Amino acid sequence: MLHSVGRTEFDHAVVMVRDRLDALAPHFERQGFHLSDKAVHNLGSCNRLIVLEGTYVELLGWPPGAPPARKEIADSAFGLEALVFRTHDAEATYQRLRDAGFAVNPVQELTRPALLDGQEVQARFHTVRFAEQPLPGIRMYFCRHLTPECVWSPDLMAHPNGARSLQRIDARAADARGVAERLALVAGVNAEPATGGWDVPLANLRIHVAQDAAAQTPVLSTLTLENRDGAHYTLDTGL
Repeated sequence: MLHSVGRTEFDHAVVMVRDRLDALAPHFERQGFHLSDKAVHNLGSCNRLIVLEGTYVELLGWPPGAPPARKEIADSAFGLEALVFRTHDAEATYQRLRDAGFAVNPVQELTRPALLDGQEVQARFHTVRFAEQPLPGIRMYFCRHLTPECVWSPDLMAHPNGARSLQRIDARAADARGVAERLALVAGVNAEPATGGWDVPLANLRIHVAQDAAAQTPVLSTLTLENRDGAHYTLDTGL
């Protein structure tokens, strides 16, 4: 599930809930998603996940009444706000991005508690984050899973609504080609022209950037999921 097939894979999308994780989680459960238990990162943020085949959606925030836990998310608006690409070698990804001219922070270790076969263990990740984001309006970084079994457990992937996979991510930008090419450079792939805009083809889904003159700052708009019966639908974030 987590092995490269010759093209960069998408890892997960982040829905920012700020200090309202507990209040907003029931909105997703009512839609028939089985959420992971709330976990607190070593960096102070907290999350719950919608785990899908090979990817997931992260509901990310921090405890109610507390200040924002991490500088890079302190000013993030509610809703779909970040794209996370997968890496199998964080140091190599760090070097590739530096060589491409991006301002990149050193590889960081991220941990959080997780339940595995009824036992609490530490889920561990290496992340490659940008000192300056490549695009305004879209946060992005790379993640290497050191303990993928802590995320992709069969129990977490059994959604009452039949959700199976993340199929497509849509964004809007006044310069769709420029934004798609920038995203493609980050991911190490080539952007492609598509109806109404440009596509960034990844190993497990496509990011579509629609041409929208009103979107002077690029914005992530929707996530499209596929159910086990083949039906496609847009995730309702409630935000």
